[in-house]
Amino acid sequence: MTKTESLKNKYDNQVKQAMKEKFGYKNDMQIPRLHKIVLNMGVGEASHNSKIAEAIEAQLTKIAGQKCVITKAKKSIATYKLREGMPVGAMATLRGERMYDFLQKLICVVFPRIRDFRGISAKSFDGRGNYTLGLKEQALFPEITYEEVDLVKGMNISIITTAETDDEARELLKLLGMPFKGMNKQ
Repeated sequence: MTKTESLKNKYDNQVKQAMKEKFGYKNDMQIPRLHKIVLNMGVGEASHNSKIAEAIEAQLTKIAGQKCVITKAKKSIATYKLREGMPVGAMATLRGERMYDFLQKLICVVFPRIRDFRGISAKSFDGRGNYTLGLKEQALFPEITYEEVDLVKGMNISIITTAETDDEARELLKLLGMPFKGMNKQ
């Protein structure tokens, strides 16, 4: 059994049933599930140095396991010497098997690598059942070596679910193994 199968099987065999019992869903299609995971790295310095943009794109592609997209400025801002169309970051959207692979890697490999890690905040939900967290450096991922990091940049990870409320999404992620602060006492 691969890592992907284990997280997907955990959802199918344990999480769905636990969610159904806790929230009283009458239909299996009502049970919240993961929809997609969006990875985003914003790099303002990339607008003036194309090598930084290329390096960030290559690193995010390695982390995501698929080609990422360079994000460009939508409008010009003279204060930042930014013109419309200049590169300002990179992003990747993960769905299906890659999404479960990435979530498994995030929970089992990346979080334990964070120094003095005590869990992630359970308050970073947006009110519609989506969760966003930020990492301070990309070198936490096993695909990235410290030698190839010339600019330490953080990244945002948005986990989009089909849950209607934050409580449902929080329970879903907790059952999938997300280490929320102070929620292990149940």
